[in-house]
Amino acid sequence: MKSVSVDFELNTTRDRSGTLNPQVIKKHQTHLTDKLEPKIIALFALGNSYQDIRNHIADIYDMRLSNGTINAITDKLIPELQAWRERNLEAIYPIVWLDAIHYKIKVNGRYATNATYTILGLNIEGKKELLGLYLSDQEGAHHWLSVLTDLNNRGLKDILIACVDGLKGFPEAIETIFPRTEIQRRIVHQIRNSVKYVASKNQRAFIADLKYVYKAATLNAAELALNDLEDKWGDKYPMVIKSWRTKWPTLSTYFK
Repeated sequence: MKSVSVDFELNTTRDRSGTLNPQVIKKHQTHLTDKLEPKIIALFALGNSYQDIRNHIADIYDMRLSNGTINAITDKLIPELQAWRERNLEAIYPIVWLDAIHYKIKVNGRYATNATYTILGLNIEGKKELLGLYLSDQEGAHHWLSVLTDLNNRGLKDILIACVDGLKGFPEAIETIFPRTEIQRRIVHQIRNSVKYVASKNQRAFIADLKYVYKAATLNAAELALNDLEDKWGDKYPMVIKSWRTKWPTLSTYFK
């Protein structure tokens, strides 16, 4: 990769004994590129805008950089990012979390909300690994299918448990590419949806009883706790209990 050169005039401080040892720009250093580029890339990776980067560099080095210079430096990341996106994956991941995180992104001077499809895997050594990031203007099962296809093409052959939200068509998209994968619906989403239908005066007590269900040590203990929950709250909130009963096969997968 070609380096970016920056020309500037540096006035050095002199001392009679010659003991001054500058740290920002070393003695006899004629090129700043090697020291400057990692700092610019680090600032960019932390989410700083070009304006922020220019201000930081001006404060530290008293230098004025153009957007073109900064852009030429940050563009060096593109081949590395592409190599990361296309890298081979392990054949099996016991658990994979799939979710779309929504961000506001500035495009052509205007802000628009985009979905970043985020795939986090737990490998067979028990370590979490970011498998991929995919950008789209919206979240949908159809686009998830293309994401799953890409993961499969990169070497991922099987997922034991896929953790997903309640997006319609999502489990079917997973089954198309990974037919043996079991689905785990997000517990936190189910809890939030349930609480919305519980009167505020009863929410604390209801949540306390609900914890015995999803925090149980075994599947059998969880099902007994769900029976107790229905006995206590079923008359007041039948739709909430019905929702847990209906979705229980995909809410309880993690007990395996």
